[in-house]
Amino acid sequence: MSMNWPEKVIFCEVGPRDGLQNEKTLLSVEQKVALIEGAADAGVPIIEVGSFVHPKAVPQMADTDEVAKKIRRLPGVEYRCLVANKKGVERALASGITKVKLTLSASESHARANMKKSIAELLEGFKECTAFAHENGAAVSGAISTAFGCPFEGKIPVTKLVEITEKFMELGITELSMSDTTGMANPRQVYDTASFMREKFPEVRWFLHFHNTRGMALANMVAGLNAGIIRYDASLAGLGGCPFAPGASGNVASEDMLHMLGEMGIETGIDLDRMIALARQLQQWVGHCTDSSVLRAGKNSDLISRTEAKKQ
Repeated sequence: MSMNWPEKVIFCEVGPRDGLQNEKTLLSVEQKVALIEGAADAGVPIIEVGSFVHPKAVPQMADTDEVAKKIRRLPGVEYRCLVANKKGVERALASGITKVKLTLSASESHARANMKKSIAELLEGFKECTAFAHENGAAVSGAISTAFGCPFEGKIPVTKLVEITEKFMELGITELSMSDTTGMANPRQVYDTASFMREKFPEVRWFLHFHNTRGMALANMVAGLNAGIIRYDASLAGLGGCPFAPGASGNVASEDMLHMLGEMGIETGIDLDRMIALARQLQQWVGHCTDSSVLRAGKNSDLISRTEAKKQ
């Protein structure tokens, strides 16, 4: 079987938001700022710096306003935040964020567990969010959570993804992520779904967002690459998980994804060593081991370097 590898992948670091939102240890504003600035300094082009949601719902994100105001902004880096309603958009704009993200579940059950509203109710609210953002010069992207499977409803039919994509596009949103919220996707499903959605909606800039709950995230990424998707999310040290989805564990580790891409000769423009150092620091801050193969075993090149040193 012939493989179609892209020359470059566009990478988004979601650790400051998705990575931290399910952690018991609350990081300080200074630690979050250091995490975001460290990723930008390493060459990450897109960073999800947090979410503007009710602090009682997600306590880890209560200080996103302060974090967003304090970060040093590098030119060319996109800093985006997740929002749930118009108030979230207002808070984002007030803190200097110019790109907001709206998430809609492909599963009615997950939508109600996550946002306490139906899909139809959420979409109605998104109209106000999108209009306000666009009126104030902010860009809007979207995400389809539980796109490949739901812990309440099982496999999600592609027709549901088509329906939700059309709703997003009616709002003028043409950048969308298909998110494997609880790590239920498999490579064949990812390839078939991503290929179909790319062909049906060629005007959409697609992202893929994988969790490594069952150890298939990197395999799913390879399937996505072969389907022509070049934009991916990942989280430093493999942190992450949705607080409202049973069994949702960490995102695929940024350093694992970047290491694999480097070994495959696919360019990202990101300094892997700096990301590994940042992931180690983050692991110390949260105070527990995380799901990161590169943090456990090191890079392939580390073995070669040690072998060469012994020869000398």
